[in-house]
Amino acid sequence: MANIRYDRRRFLAVAGGVTSTVAGCLGGPGESDSSDTADGEPTVTDVSLLLNWRISGLHAPYVAARENGFYADEGFESVDIESGDGSDFAANQAGLGNVEFAITSADQLLNVNSRGLSPRCVAVVMQRNPNVVFATRDGFGELTDPEQLEGTTVGSGPGMVRQMTEAYLDRHGVLESVDYVDAGFDTVQQLLAGDLDAAGGVFGDVVDAEHQGATVDVLSIDETIRSYGHLIATDADFAGSNEATVRSFLRATARGAAWASTNPADAVDLLVDAQPELEEVRENQADKWDRMHAEYMFSETVRERGWGYSESGPWEETYETLAAADVFEDDVDPETVWTNDYLDDESEHIADYAARVES
Repeated sequence: MANIRYDRRRFLAVAGGVTSTVAGCLGGPGESDSSDTADGEPTVTDVSLLLNWRISGLHAPYVAARENGFYADEGFESVDIESGDGSDFAANQAGLGNVEFAITSADQLLNVNSRGLSPRCVAVVMQRNPNVVFATRDGFGELTDPEQLEGTTVGSGPGMVRQMTEAYLDRHGVLESVDYVDAGFDTVQQLLAGDLDAAGGVFGDVVDAEHQGATVDVLSIDETIRSYGHLIATDADFAGSNEATVRSFLRATARGAAWASTNPADAVDLLVDAQPELEEVRENQADKWDRMHAEYMFSETVRERGWGYSESGPWEETYETLAAADVFEDDVDPETVWTNDYLDDESEHIADYAARVES
């Protein structure tokens, strides 16, 4: 039986409350004094994966990799999947070395690196910006162009969703003409109640609205601001000292992603087995996973190079968007927060991911 943990593991404060001095006092949970070479088996065999939020259909690859024994095949004795408290918290914990691996996002990884920590992206899972602006057909009419938002009330939750939505509205010249409000964590319900004309959120929010009977139109922020969604981060020092561990983890995760994409119903079964509370919302979680793997996990980079690969463009666009909003505490070079060095291009599940899944 899976062990999905829901304790928050608040070793230290979340983003904004940590310093490089504190981080420097800590060693990684899996520090190894033994040599670790790229082609060997992992020297750290018991690892933790901190999710960005509560387990859902968006986390199907990791559960599939563990429950199908893919991590075990790579030499891991245990992979503890833990519920998280946001992408900022996950990036912090990776940077502090409190977990070996974490699921976060490009915007939060840049933000945390500007605050004195060094989490590194070692693989991109979600190749497109997951942020969207959406409206219901009944409440708004058909939404096809951001110019239609002029004079309306648009709401979004806090954090990076708000920053991305604001930047999108500004890029399209409508920010000054909309009433842009903070909808807290209840954006979907406020939209459905008619308190908002449109909302900024992520594609999972659209699925939630659809499962409450709404017909929803979506404007993709990725078409204006490229960024990466879910990605796998680890502390830079941990990765440098445990190359085989990182490469083994990524190979198994890519295998899990491919399996879950080609066996979506079985992947959701594994999620429900791991977290029985999801049974009540099985169809919702299945739709989230279907949308994620069909629309957000492919790019030309994936087709040309393989699963997990980054390129400079989305990192630079994300950096420029957040820098313009004065999000960063100190400056950060977007080229330093990611690497493709731990992706094994001889692994069929990495190199041939697109061909295997799209065929």
